Amino acid sequence: VANPFQKPAFVWQELEMPVIAALQGAVFGGGAQIALGADFRFASPDMRFSIMESKWGLIPDMGITQNLPKLLRADQAKELMMTARILNADEAYSLGLVTRLADDPLTAARAFAAELVTRSPEVLKGAKKLVEQTWAAAPGAGLKLEAELQAPIIGSTNQVEAVMANVEKRNPAFK
Repeated sequence: VANPFQKPAFVWQELEMPVIAALQGAVFGGGAQIALGADFRFASPDMRFSIMESKWGLIPDMGITQNLPKLLRADQAKELMMTARILNADEAYSLGLVTRLADDPLTAARAFAAELVTRSPEVLKGAKKLVEQTWAAAPGAGLKLEAELQAPIIGSTNQVEAVMANVEKRNPAFK
């Protein structure tokens, strides 16, 4: 349903694999909304963040309704959208808009990606789907999805490989 302006900020949630953003400098307006669409956001200490649209007489309209509710309370979201206040990296991190702070966010993001690839692809895909489809759902709504996603994973070749690799203290070789 997304329009051409919303799609860049929302498409990452439709991908099965984790999406990691490295943020430096000014992350304002549309750039902030695109960054919020990533699963993980690594930011440099000099990063500045603002949902800037109200400064220009606009509302944020690039998927903010799909991303911000997972990260902020409603009053915090309204404040940032209504004021266009510029946050420094520490404040963005403390609010939960940034996953991690790093002097070199691109290197940190790549190291995190290297860590993620040591996990079963089905687990990464399933965990992302659980959050995307149930995070803001009514209590109990995600239980069925958990069971549906777990059924083909448990006992699968990659799940057995994860167990064996841990027992044998080696890196897994997923298929």
